[in-house]
Amino acid sequence: MRRRFSRVIVFDLDDTLYLEREYVFSGFKAVGRWAAAALGVSGLGQVMRDRFDAGCRTKIFDDSLKDLGIDAQPATIARMLASYRQHRPEIGLAPDAERFLASRDAATAFAVITDGFLDAQRRKIRALGLYGRGIHIGICTDKWGRDCWKPNPRAFEHVVQLFVRSGGALTYVADNPSKDFTAPRSLGWNTVQIVRPGRIHDYAHKQMVPADRIIQTMEQF
Repeated sequence: MRRRFSRVIVFDLDDTLYLEREYVFSGFKAVGRWAAAALGVSGLGQVMRDRFDAGCRTKIFDDSLKDLGIDAQPATIARMLASYRQHRPEIGLAPDAERFLASRDAATAFAVITDGFLDAQRRKIRALGLYGRGIHIGICTDKWGRDCWKPNPRAFEHVVQLFVRSGGALTYVADNPSKDFTAPRSLGWNTVQIVRPGRIHDYAHKQMVPADRIIQTMEQF
């Protein structure tokens, strides 16, 4: 980076800057549109959403097809997954995150580190318009392969090199204590867990590396 910032705030993406369930529902709609065009089946997107709202989180494609009397062939599931991952997301920043990004001072840099399927995460970043909202760089760890997803420190070390800052000059804001805070804490960063109402995952029963602070909204940052 050519410009020297006094501090860098790095964000996770899903359930941190926006609610991930918005992406899930957007993906279900896209899969429903594909099913209507390719299979002549209507209502699949709503069936999947109903299952999700009922707490189902596994085999949702397979079981939703079966609900409609359709055989869940591997090729069909693969096409559904492609439609889900490659759709244009209909998502928006959480209002508090939008305000927080808009309030950045000139001495602070913003960045994103996010896991997940590379094309899908890049589409989310574009859909949220992050580069037009003060985010200097978005790092999708999948560009280096699944082994470099968090808690691997590679992305965090990359941020250190890019911004030429270290330790307490950097902060990571994320939602998942089972993987998000291991690397930044080992590098001496500040860490903040955001626990948004409406988040998808419950980490209460997982092995955790806690953050330094816990908040529910960016206004508590």
